[in-house]
Amino acid sequence: MTSPADRAGRGRAARSRVPRSAHGGWIPGVDRPDPVAVLERQGRDRLPELLPIRYGRMAASPFAFLRGSAAVMAADLAALPHTGLTVQLCGDAHLLNFGVYASPERTLLFDLNDFDETFPGPFEWDVKRLAASVAVAARENGHSDAKAHRAALEATAAYRTAVRRLAREGELAVWYEHIDAESLLPLVRSARHRRRVESNLTRARRRTSLHALGKLTETVDGRRRIVRDPPLLEPVAALDMAALRKIFSDYRSTLSEERRLLLDRYRFVDAARKVVGVGSVGTRCFVVLLTGRDQDDPLFLQIKEARGSVLEEHLPSGAYVHPGRRVVAGQRLLQAAGDIFLGWMTGPQGRAFYWRQLRDMKGSADVAGMSPAVLAAYARLCGTALARAHARSGDRIAIAGYLGGGPAFERAVADFALSYADRTAADHSALGAAVTAGVVTATPGV
Repeated sequence: MTSPADRAGRGRAARSRVPRSAHGGWIPGVDRPDPVAVLERQGRDRLPELLPIRYGRMAASPFAFLRGSAAVMAADLAALPHTGLTVQLCGDAHLLNFGVYASPERTLLFDLNDFDETFPGPFEWDVKRLAASVAVAARENGHSDAKAHRAALEATAAYRTAVRRLAREGELAVWYEHIDAESLLPLVRSARHRRRVESNLTRARRRTSLHALGKLTETVDGRRRIVRDPPLLEPVAALDMAALRKIFSDYRSTLSEERRLLLDRYRFVDAARKVVGVGSVGTRCFVVLLTGRDQDDPLFLQIKEARGSVLEEHLPSGAYVHPGRRVVAGQRLLQAAGDIFLGWMTGPQGRAFYWRQLRDMKGSADVAGMSPAVLAAYARLCGTALARAHARSGDRIAIAGYLGGGPAFERAVADFALSYADRTAADHSALGAAVTAGVVTATPGV
C-alpha cells in the first residue's frame, strides 16, 4: 500500500504538469463549439415538444443558462490541461445542485443532490463549475465583481480546507462524514435571514410523499389519480402505462433484498409524465404513485431517463456501460447517505432509467436575492460538501498535497470563475439571439 507521504508527493508532483496558478487563465479557443449548437445536438433524441420549455427556462437568465449548459462547460474544461487527480465527479456541481434531503434515519442532511452527469474525472472540474456558478449568481444578485470574486474564492478555499482536514482522517471517519442541515443556521448572522433558512428547512421536512398526495393527486371515481397539469404533468397512454408497470418489476431487482420486501408492500396505482429541472427538460421522466396500507399511505417514485454523461466524450471510459447504473453508483458513492429506493433498469427501445423517491424532505436554497455575506457563507458550505464527496471517491491525500496550505489554488479558480461568468453571459445572449432569429423555439415562463 502506498504511504500517505508518497500519496501527498504524487499530488505535489501534479503541480509540475498544471501549476495551481494556471487554473486562473481561461480564454475561449477559436475552435470553441457554438453553445447553441451544443444544446441542439443534445436535444436530438429528446422529446421535441418539450424542447421549447428547456430553451425558455435557459433563456430566463445567465444563471439559468449555466444550469442547463453542463455540456457546454464540459467541453470548455476539457480543452484545458488537468491535474490527473481523479475523483467521482458530480459533473454538474452548480449552486442549486446542493440541498437538503432526508437520510434513511430521517435526519436532514446537506449534500450534493443531482448526479445525472456523474463520471470519473479530474477533481478541479467540479470545483470550477461550482465557483463559476457562484460568480454568475453573485452578478445576477447585483453584487460587484469584487464581491463575486470573493464568494467564488470562499467556495474554493472551503473546498481546500476541508480536503486537507479529511486527508488527516482515517478511512471510516471520512466515509461517515456528513453535514447536518442544521449547519446552515450558524452561517446566518441576521435574524431575518436566519428565519428564512429555518422556514426553508421546515418546508423541506414537510416535503414527503404524504404531503405530495394532496398536491399531486385527486380522487376520481373513488380512486386516487395524479392530476393533469399540461405540459408539466400529463397522464401517460395505456401503452406507456403497461411499459411502466413492466420496468417497475425490472427496477425492483436492482434493490437490496430488504428494500425489495418493503417495496412489495406497495401497489402500483398511477403514473404521469413529468417535466423537471432545466438541463433535463426533454428527457423522459415519469412520476409513479404507489400506495401501501391504504390510499392515505402513498409513495411517489420518479423514473428519470439516464443518458451518457456530458463528460464521457472528454474522458476515458468509466466502469459502467449502463447510464442508469452509472448515475446510481455515482450517487451512492458521493452522497453521505442515500435514498433507500434508488435503483436502475432498462426500458423500452433500450433506454436507460433510474428510480428514486420524488419527495423525501428535499429542498434547496433560494440563491436569488442572497446578500454578498449570505452567498459567500452558502458558497463555503457547498465547497465543504463537495470536498467531502470527493474525499470518499478519490485520493484525498494526493489532492490535499496538490492544493497545499496556501491560497494559490483558490485565487486562480476565483479568477477563472469571473472569466467564465463573462462567457456565460455571452452564451446566454447567443441563445437569446437564436430564439429571436427563430433558430430555436423558446416557451417562456413554463
